[in-house]
Amino acid sequence: MSWAATEFEGIDLGDPRRNRRAIRLVESLSAKPTASIPQACGDWADTMAAYRFFGNEDVEWSDILAPHIESSVARMAAHEVVLCIQDTTELDFNGQTASGLGPLSYEAQRGMYVHPTYAVSTSREPLGVLDAWMWARELRDADGNRPGQKESLRWIEGYERLAEMAPQLPATRLVYLADREADIMALMRRAGELATPVDWLLRSKHNRTLSEGDKLWSRVTQGEAVGEVRFTLASRQGQRAREVVQQVWAQTLQLPDGTGGFVQATCIVAKETAPSAGDKSIEWRLLTNLAVENLEQAARMIDWYRSRWEIEMFFHVLKNGCRIEALQLGCVDRIERALVLYMVVAWRIARLMRLGRSCPDLDAQLMFEPDEWKAAYILNKQKLPDKPPKLNEVVRLVARLGGFLARTGDGEPGVKTIWLGMQRIIDFAAGVRFSRELQAQGTCV
Repeated sequence: MSWAATEFEGIDLGDPRRNRRAIRLVESLSAKPTASIPQACGDWADTMAAYRFFGNEDVEWSDILAPHIESSVARMAAHEVVLCIQDTTELDFNGQTASGLGPLSYEAQRGMYVHPTYAVSTSREPLGVLDAWMWARELRDADGNRPGQKESLRWIEGYERLAEMAPQLPATRLVYLADREADIMALMRRAGELATPVDWLLRSKHNRTLSEGDKLWSRVTQGEAVGEVRFTLASRQGQRAREVVQQVWAQTLQLPDGTGGFVQATCIVAKETAPSAGDKSIEWRLLTNLAVENLEQAARMIDWYRSRWEIEMFFHVLKNGCRIEALQLGCVDRIERALVLYMVVAWRIARLMRLGRSCPDLDAQLMFEPDEWKAAYILNKQKLPDKPPKLNEVVRLVARLGGFLARTGDGEPGVKTIWLGMQRIIDFAAGVRFSRELQAQGTCV
């Protein structure tokens, strides 16, 4: 059974033919994530079937994603702590005539927004997509106001969905993790009203006034620092990798909740005190419901917050690897149905990269079908091993087919070389399977 058939085993779209079509579409899109839908489907019949599927008003995008969520929950159950990262990205469909799109950061832009919940382990293993909020903004009215729901509700509803999921995972601590936009007192109050079934860790945006009249951030840093943390900041576009040393303060306080009450929270300030020349000082201010009484606990919160980068990597794969902004499907409803499939494809690519790095000794057959890992060796003109290889070996071979040079000092491959290499692997493996079928039928190739 293929990885897609396993991941979507419980899918129920009301018709077995739709179920099969969804799985076949995931397989096609994952085989050629950068291709257009016609290129990924390969022939006219499958292309038309794909467009019919995306245009089927009887199919809800939430039903398409449901089996992946179930599989994700099963993976989460194996971990003591799971970080549930939320963030928003905009999809720019400017120049397209699809109905239902709205303005983006600039009123002249046309597109939509997607706000997923992305689950990762504390070792940054991607576990799956748990939820998604998708919407298009309405145009501002004559007074400059924008009609429709307040967009800040997505952060609160995201927490509520995790709270509903928490009883399914009694042995797993769920941590709601988000950047500054989620620093909303209504979210903290709502968590308290629900008895905080999910912990929360947010980057602080507001330097709140405390009941004594002083400010939150200065109150915390006036106290004695709990110590220092040291880590390597990974290289990113326009930034080199470098070592960071931050001084850390932590204090538990009562934050006025705007209704006459208080929310108890721990504020952590982590500030780089001596950055190298030319480097901007890195300072993070975090808020959490969890107690932080020493450096070890503070360092854990900082490390968890640093895992927020994983959703940025997910967005990178979704937009640049899967090229979803090039979709031409005519209306937002169709785009949403396609988007949830591409989110699963993007998750799998990111998972391959992370597992190849963090769990290099895993059996490659946990992530690759036999024809796929064998294709990685054959296309690299290497002898097939006598037994199934380790995951990292195969991931590096796949990445070499996508342009990874594997030189000493190159480190581990990134997602771009993996998704490019996977296209060659899956094409080759499909050819091997077709040849095998022809031989079984007694047909010469």
